[in-house]
Amino acid sequence: MNELIAFCGIDCSECKAFVATQKNDNSMRKAVAEEWSKAFGHEMKPAEINCVGCVAKKGSHINYCSICEIRKCGSEKDVENCAYCADYKCEKLEKFHEQATKAKDKLEEIRRRQRKN
Repeated sequence: MNELIAFCGIDCSECKAFVATQKNDNSMRKAVAEEWSKAFGHEMKPAEINCVGCVAKKGSHINYCSICEIRKCGSEKDVENCAYCADYKCEKLEKFHEQATKAKDKLEEIRRRQRKN
């Protein structure tokens, strides 16, 4: 899969919902729904495990995408992801990256590549 980075820096190719959608794998959807239901304390159904990637404007997204402040902001600013935003690093992103250091590292890597070009 090509690199598809969410606004926050998550690599969609490593997201289980994205992979299950790309493979159209119902058994994987079921496993992800069970795992995420336990992890996040909110029941998810396999039918909810469909996502074409955070930055995609059309297509299926997991339910959280509809309330994600980072996704909403990135969409409104029409940036490829937050690494391309003039307001990088905003408070929302900083708070998220306290828990998601791998996503933070990915955005930092993209910003380093931008400076070289």
